[in-house]
Amino acid sequence: MLKLYNTLTRRLEIFTPLQNNKVGLYVCGPTVYDRAHLGNARPYTVFDVLVRLLRKTYEVTYVRNITDIDDKIINASLRTGDSIETITHKTTAFFHADMRALGNLSPTIEPKATEHVHEMIKMIEQLLKQGVAYAQNNHVLFHVPSFPKYGALSGCNCEEILAGARIEVAPYKKDPTDFVLWKPSTPEQPGWESPWGRGRPGWHIECSAMSFKHLGASFDIHAGGRDLIFPHHENEIAQSTAVHGAGTFAKYWMHNGILLVNGEKMSKSLGNFITIQDLLSQAHGEVIRFALLSTHYRQPLDWTNETLIQAKASLNRLYTAMEGFKDESSSQVDGSIIDALQDDLNTPLAIARLHELAREANKINDPSAKKEVQAKIKASGAFLGLLQSSSETWFQTGSPQDLNSEMIETLIIKRRVARENKDFKIADQIRLSLEEAGILLLDTPQGTTWRRK
Repeated sequence: MLKLYNTLTRRLEIFTPLQNNKVGLYVCGPTVYDRAHLGNARPYTVFDVLVRLLRKTYEVTYVRNITDIDDKIINASLRTGDSIETITHKTTAFFHADMRALGNLSPTIEPKATEHVHEMIKMIEQLLKQGVAYAQNNHVLFHVPSFPKYGALSGCNCEEILAGARIEVAPYKKDPTDFVLWKPSTPEQPGWESPWGRGRPGWHIECSAMSFKHLGASFDIHAGGRDLIFPHHENEIAQSTAVHGAGTFAKYWMHNGILLVNGEKMSKSLGNFITIQDLLSQAHGEVIRFALLSTHYRQPLDWTNETLIQAKASLNRLYTAMEGFKDESSSQVDGSIIDALQDDLNTPLAIARLHELAREANKINDPSAKKEVQAKIKASGAFLGLLQSSSETWFQTGSPQDLNSEMIETLIIKRRVARENKDFKIADQIRLSLEEAGILLLDTPQGTTWRRK
C-alpha cells in the first residue's frame, strides 16, 4: 500500500489514483539557460524512483517539461552573444546527458514551452472570460484577490506574501500580489502574436498549459522542489482551477527538501555552486545518485566535502558483496525494499536493507545460496537505479581524473619487470604510488590484478 506525503493536505495519505490502472505525474523541468546544478539533480532523481515504483502497479504517464521561454535565457543570450536557440538546444542536450549519467529514466513526454504557446494563449483568454484576469499596459495579469483559496498550498496569506516573497511591484497591477500571465516583448526579444500584442507568456502559465495538454484538467501527482511551492505551484493551482473548476488539477503534491552545501544555501556568490558536470568530474554518476537517495527526500540534504567519499565507500561495500556474480540469474526485488519505498519513498531505509543483504551474502559459503542472495541484491539495486555495473567493472572504473586502465596496466607491467630484475625498491615505489592514487594491487598465482579503493 503506497503512502505519500501530500503538501496540500499536510499529511501522509494512502495513494489512490484517479483511474484504477493509470497514473499521471508532472514534474517541473529545467529552465535551459545553463548547466543543471546539484539542486536540480535531487528532485529528478527522487521522483525517478517514484516513477519506477508506480510502474510496478500502474501505467504511468510521466511528464517533465523543458522551460525554453524565460528571461534568464534572454539574459544568457545577451551575456554570451549566443542566440536563444543555440543556448536552449545546447543546454537541453547537456541536461539529457546529465540525467543519463545519474541513471534517471526519460519521461514519457517532455513538452517544450515554445511548442505550447497556443495553449497558453487559449488558457489566458479563458481566465479573462472568467473575470479572474485583466489586461493592462500590454500585460495580462491574474488577479489574486479574485481567488479566495490562494495560499492553500504554501500556507501563506496575502499579508505574509507581501512581507517576504518574490513580488514584482509594478504600476499596472491592481493588487501587488497579482502575477503575470503575458508580457510584451521588444523587437530583440522572442515573442508571439497574441490578442494583447506581440509578447511572451509568464513562467507559471507555461506549466498549467502543458500539464493540461498532456495529462488533462485533473491528474494524480505534481512534484518538484520545495522552492517551487511559492509562488510557482501556488500560481499554477490558482490559474488552473480558475479555468477548469474547483477540485481539478493535481490530487497529490510532493516536494523534496532544500539542498545545502556545507551548511549554507548554494549560490554563486558564496562560491559553493555545484553543477552536475562538476560532480561527474569527481565521481561516477551512480555515486552521486546514491548520495542523493541516502537522505529522505522530504528532509534537507546537506552536501559536504565528505558526501561523495561516504557514498563511494557504501557502494563499494555493496559491489564487494557482488564479487563473482555473473548476471545470468533473475530475481524479484526484495519485499522489504518495496515496503520502504511504499512508505513515502523511504530510500534511506531501502538502502539500509541493501546493506543487510550484502552482509548476508558475505557470510554465505555455499555458492548456490550466495548466488541467490546476490541476484536479489542485483535486482533490488537496479530497481533503485543502482548496481548497474559488474563488481569487476566497478572496481576498475574510477573518476575521470583518476588513472585510466591503460596507465594502470602499464605500471603493473613495469612493476613486474622490476620484480623479475630483483629491483624491489622500484617495485615497492610503484605499488605505493598506485595505492596513493586509490589503486590496490592483488598478487595471485595467476598474476597481478587491481581494483580501486
